[in-house]
Amino acid sequence: MFYPEPSPGQTLADVLHALRRFVDEVAQRHPKTPPILYGNCQAGWAVAILSADCEGLVGPAVLNGSPMSYWAGEAGVNPMRITGGLLGGVWLAHLAADLGNGRFDGAWLAQNFENLKPEKAIWEKYAGLFAKVDTERERFLEFERWWNGFYFMSREEIVAIVENLFIGNKLENGEFRICNGCTADLRRIRNPLVIFASYGDNITPPHQALGWIPAVYKDTDDLKRAGQRIVYLTNPHVGHLGLFVSAKVARLKHRAILESLDEIEELNPGLYEMQIDNPSGDPDCHKPQFSVRFIERKVEDIDFAKQPESFERVRAVSEANEAFYRTFVSPWVQAATNPWIAETLKWQHPMRVSRYVFSEVFNPWMRVVAGLADVVAKERRPMSDNYPMIKNEREFFGRVSEAMEMVRELRDAGNEHVFRLLYGQNLFEPSQKKPGKDEP
Repeated sequence: MFYPEPSPGQTLADVLHALRRFVDEVAQRHPKTPPILYGNCQAGWAVAILSADCEGLVGPAVLNGSPMSYWAGEAGVNPMRITGGLLGGVWLAHLAADLGNGRFDGAWLAQNFENLKPEKAIWEKYAGLFAKVDTERERFLEFERWWNGFYFMSREEIVAIVENLFIGNKLENGEFRICNGCTADLRRIRNPLVIFASYGDNITPPHQALGWIPAVYKDTDDLKRAGQRIVYLTNPHVGHLGLFVSAKVARLKHRAILESLDEIEELNPGLYEMQIDNPSGDPDCHKPQFSVRFIERKVEDIDFAKQPESFERVRAVSEANEAFYRTFVSPWVQAATNPWIAETLKWQHPMRVSRYVFSEVFNPWMRVVAGLADVVAKERRPMSDNYPMIKNEREFFGRVSEAMEMVRELRDAGNEHVFRLLYGQNLFEPSQKKPGKDEP
């Protein structure tokens, strides 16, 4: 793994080469047992590239909520895909890295995720803690410590990622250049792939997790001729983080995936939907309490909306803006930036300020709150859930959340309208049927 602080000038190729050396070392220590690669979110495309670049080195690869088709998505449901176009492309990430003295602050990425559904990040998370303070405290603190462990990336890394993936969508087209003379081609992947996606995930919807398959393979026969086995399973409601952090539904599915890898490797080439039958209803059960079926599907069934030309225009605008910024602005920003400025901007980031301003280490007045909390904890007597004031309190929480959700939906609709005006009318193509769903 790489540390939260990147090495100076660290490139995406460095990351992938280091990952390859690590996997190669694991493979040498375990002969005849190719390592299983598990990639969550952005790690999924890194695992896919490694699989394409190192045929025969790795075993099955599991991609959880991993974006591979960055332009895919549904209008009104997946607003993150249009953010790059509204911001003018990669130049803004380049500017943030320049102001960070060559480092891009991962807090910006976490803030983007929270902005997707601010009602949850700003209100529901804390309202839920307040309503269930007797049982939620440790879980809340554990999640917050993990969520606020921001990593930094080098300027070279973040520019390459945004330019090639978020804006360029070059991975599914076989145009992602790792280094000189080396381009990632997903058709070279021969180890089985297991893709886990959720329709409740508005960061990496199934459109982005599965849409690359018909872009790489013309049809099912083409996939079979390539000798590839791709297994996917979807969830109707769990969110993006729920795919990784042991949500009840996801926990069972991860165990089912890992306990079924031998069966997956024995499948004939083709596309399969993995279905889990768990009559016990216990998310912590093991086989044979639950059973797994692999239903053969067709590549043609993955029939999401086609990639709109609007995003081609976004790429052209981004390339023009980045060329201008790199040539005429970036040298001046880099000359004016130093480690002191970068550190000041780091601690002024809203994701950090909103946390440390309430810390007694930073704010001495919070020691008074800590003292009062101890007194209240000793004398507090929780009321029954049926108490009228408790019911009114819960209703108030719900109304505030609904109001914030309404504002967020208006914001997203306005952003999509602006995007359509700027880049073209075909953003709002109708969504197609979901893959793997039997016809009525």
